[in-house]
Amino acid sequence: MKQSILSLSLCAMLVSQVSWAAPLVIAHRGAPGYLPEHTMESTTLAFAQGADFIEQDVVISKDGVPVVLHDIHLDTVTDVADKFPERKRDDGRYYALDFTLDELKSLVVHERSDLNGKPVFKNRYQGSAQFTIATFEEQIELITELNRQFNKHIGFYPEIKSPAWHREQGVDISQIVLTTLRKHDLDDADKAIYVQCFDYAELKRVRNELGAKVKLIQLMAENDWNESPTDYDALRTPAGLKALAEVAQGIGPWIPQLIDMQTMQATGLVKKAHAAGLDVHPYTFRQDALPTGVTSQQTLDLLFKQLKVDGVFTDFTDTVVDYLHR
Repeated sequence: MKQSILSLSLCAMLVSQVSWAAPLVIAHRGAPGYLPEHTMESTTLAFAQGADFIEQDVVISKDGVPVVLHDIHLDTVTDVADKFPERKRDDGRYYALDFTLDELKSLVVHERSDLNGKPVFKNRYQGSAQFTIATFEEQIELITELNRQFNKHIGFYPEIKSPAWHREQGVDISQIVLTTLRKHDLDDADKAIYVQCFDYAELKRVRNELGAKVKLIQLMAENDWNESPTDYDALRTPAGLKALAEVAQGIGPWIPQLIDMQTMQATGLVKKAHAAGLDVHPYTFRQDALPTGVTSQQTLDLLFKQLKVDGVFTDFTDTVVDYLHR
């Protein structure tokens, strides 16, 4: 009898651990808490830290090559202003689309700074190593080869960046991204990959016009960010989420959209999304940018235990992995 009770207890513990391991740890731009974002080194570290998926923000070079950068601009993460001072546009910004791949490869990637050159996160990487911009295919190869050698199944999580802007410039970024995925047999709903985008109209185009089979995620901004023409307020209603579920498999909301930061009460968005059959992968957990008096443990308890999100984007993969293992 005692042995039977012990066996039942162990089974219950194992079931609990399996269900608790279900939330996804999504490495946001690789491991930027420790190394410059989106570099091959940052991606490798995120892999080693145990991420389930690794994000690749994709923009396009002048010669049509998809490269991995968070922004369409170069000035806050590279030395472009030093190497090509004359190549800025009338707004004073340097655009990846104005540079060939060879020119982009000549740049040094550094820790993210603001437009005044001050680090956004002052305690992150402070060295001067020669990190470089990676192509989308280089990152696909890197993760695929690490998976093969370590018998892992770490997934991809590319974002189609600023598709409306790219199309205004004469570039169909969505088609380029899908062509790349199909080349590597990744346009497949059963593969470990999600494709995300802030632009709802473009997400519908990717699914319905371009025929994408891959899992899609609708990123959620605030309307006043002017991230895209999407009405995010309408999209977060039950009717909006129901319509979205016909196109996408989930949403990627900003964490403050899930909880009222004044009352610390849930907004109900997670429940509404789940009711519509959508997964919820909020962004971004940064342990070095939490509100005063709030700990990592409290934040992760809130996300996983109270809100019951299906995954989280994080700059600190190791912290979230350790938390979920505990």
